[in-house]
Amino acid sequence: MNKSVYSLVLMDDVVQEIDRLAYENGSSRSAMINEILADYVSYITPEKRMREIFSQVERLLTAGSNFQVLLQPSDSMFSLRSALAYKYNPTVRYSVELSRRIAPAIGELRVSVRSQNSTLRLYMLQFFKLWSKIEQSMVGRVDCAMADDKYVRRLMPGDDRELDNEALGSAIAAYIRLFDTALQLFFHLLDQPETAIVRMESLYGDYLRSAPAIL
Repeated sequence: MNKSVYSLVLMDDVVQEIDRLAYENGSSRSAMINEILADYVSYITPEKRMREIFSQVERLLTAGSNFQVLLQPSDSMFSLRSALAYKYNPTVRYSVELSRRIAPAIGELRVSVRSQNSTLRLYMLQFFKLWSKIEQSMVGRVDCAMADDKYVRRLMPGDDRELDNEALGSAIAAYIRLFDTALQLFFHLLDQPETAIVRMESLYGDYLRSAPAIL
């Protein structure tokens, strides 16, 4: 999906309307022309694919839930947050950055919490380590990294299925919902760590039995 420079001769009035559309969509003139031409020849650009995927994620996660969509910095990035049931209701941020190509990885999930509370940051690191251990025990190696306030995980296709944009959006939403449910459960059972582990393993087992498109 390389890009090249082309010289076009266009009417000034046409360019003015393109600039207006580009401004309304937070895009550049070149990107707007590229999208218009792609639509005309029925070609799905990576940017349009990402928007369709994120639209599905937003639809599934914000309907009557704890999630709130944040301002999006680019076509390839989608962010939302949820409130954690802990002291002062700290905010957990979920950001998904999609790859321009689905293979080998769909993209990357980043989970972070902004807090100076050292106890909260320690609990978050404990959860990240526990979650990573549960995933690796059930599905094998998972490409992830973590700190006391951040967790990063590559989103890999679960199998060789051909997934359309709606299915990919549904798969990403399902994994974020699973992660957030497990996180909320962990904090709800801070004084019962063994019970928390059993419940989290059960959650992940149910997720795997649903034949997820993302692992």
